[in-house]
Amino acid sequence: METDDKKIVDQMLDAAQKAGADGADVSFIRGHGLDVQVRLGKVESAERSEDYQVGMRVFVGQRSASVSTGQLDTDNITELAQRAVSMAKIAPEDPYARLANAEEQARALPDIELFDDTSISTEALSEMALTCEAAALDTNGISNSDGASASTGMSEILIGTSTGFTAAYKRSSFGISAVVLAEHDGQMERDYDYSAAVFAEDLEAATKIGKSAAERTLARLGARKPQTGSFPVIYDKRVSRSIAGHIASGINGAAIARGTSFLKDQLGEAIAASSISILDNPLLNRGMGSRLFDGETLPVTKRYMVENGVLNGWLLTLSTAAQLGLMPTGNASRSLSGPPSPSVSNFIMENGETELDDMIADIKQGLYITEMMGSSVSMTTGDYSRGASGFWIENGKLAWPATEATVAGNLKDIFMNMTPANDLDLRQSIAAPSLFVSALTVAGS
Repeated sequence: METDDKKIVDQMLDAAQKAGADGADVSFIRGHGLDVQVRLGKVESAERSEDYQVGMRVFVGQRSASVSTGQLDTDNITELAQRAVSMAKIAPEDPYARLANAEEQARALPDIELFDDTSISTEALSEMALTCEAAALDTNGISNSDGASASTGMSEILIGTSTGFTAAYKRSSFGISAVVLAEHDGQMERDYDYSAAVFAEDLEAATKIGKSAAERTLARLGARKPQTGSFPVIYDKRVSRSIAGHIASGINGAAIARGTSFLKDQLGEAIAASSISILDNPLLNRGMGSRLFDGETLPVTKRYMVENGVLNGWLLTLSTAAQLGLMPTGNASRSLSGPPSPSVSNFIMENGETELDDMIADIKQGLYITEMMGSSVSMTTGDYSRGASGFWIENGKLAWPATEATVAGNLKDIFMNMTPANDLDLRQSIAAPSLFVSALTVAGS
C-alpha cells in the first residue's frame, strides 16, 4: 500500500476518535484508467481518469453514520469526522451494527493474482479499438458502427479500522468491445461483443471481437415475433448470468433478515435441479470479483452456496448474521457513503455435462435467448417476466431470429427445471453456462 494513503487513513481514524467516536473504519479507494473510443475509423475520445475517494463510518454507542469525501486536507478531515459523529449521535440505535473485532479480522491474506502492471499506451489502445471496429466493418452486410473501445484501469482498495486492521490490495482491468449495425428491408439491427480480463494477456484478439460482433448483428436480420405458448427455453451464456444473479439476490442475508426473499424458508432444501451447483469464490485467480478480505475486514473463503441443487447458506455481513443468529460469512461489500451490505464475490454456476448444440438439437420448438431487456421480477414471490430476443428453434435447429418476446414463469419452477450446458464464461463476477429450462410461457405474436 502507498505510505501516504495509509497516513491518510490513520489521520482519519485519529480524527474520528478525537471527535468523540467510540469506533470507526475508513475505506480508501484510489484508481486510474484510460479509455479510448473510436467510430468509423476515427478516434472520438481518449480519456484518462485519476481519482480517489474515502469513506468514514463512525460509531457512538449503538448509533452509526457514514460520510464520504474526495477532499483530504487536514481541515476537511477534521470537519468530516466531526460531522460524522454529530450525525451518529442523532441516528437511531442499531443493536446489530458493529465493527469486526481483532479476533475476527483477516490476518494471513491469501496470495491470488489480482493485479497486472502491464501498461498500454493511448496509441496502443487506439490501435486495438480501430482494429476491432475495422474487422467488423469489413464484414459484408455491416452498414454502420456505434463504435469500438479499448480500456485499461487500476484500483487500490485500503481499509483501516480503530480495532487495529489496516490492509490493502490492487486490482487491474482490461477491456475491448465493438457495437455495429446492419439493415435489411428497412429493419435495423445491432449487436456487440466484448472481451474483459484482469490480466492483459487474457484479452481476446481485437479482430476476433470485431468479427464476432458483426456475425451476431447479421444473424439478427429478419427477426420476427415468436408464437405464444409454453415452450422450452435456452438462455445463452451471455444472459444466463441473470438467472444466477436472481439466486444471489434470493440468498442475500439482508433480504433473509427482512423476510422478503422467496427463498427465506429453503435453507438446507433443494431449490434447484440436482445438476446445479453454485460456488462463491473470492479466491479465484484473475477473477473479476476476487478479493483478499471483505468490506468489514473479515477473511474470505470459497463456499458452495448451492450444491447439487441444495441451498447451503446465506450471504452474510456482521449485522445480518447477528439478526439471524448465525456467523458472518465474509460477504460484506462496502459503500463509501453507507454501511456494509451482503454481496457475492465470484458467484459461479458450474458447468454441466451437455453440449449447447445437443440441447438445441433436442428441442422441437422453443426459444434460444441471446438478449434480455426490461424486468418484472419479484424477489418476494419469485414471479418472473422479462423481455427477450434471440432465435426460434425448430426441429433441433436455430430457424430464424426472434424479437419482441416475453418469457414468464416463477423462479422456483425455473430453478428446479433447468440444466446447465458446459460452456461457462468467466468474464463477469456473476457467471453461468448456457441454461436449458424445460418450459416457460413465451408471449410473442
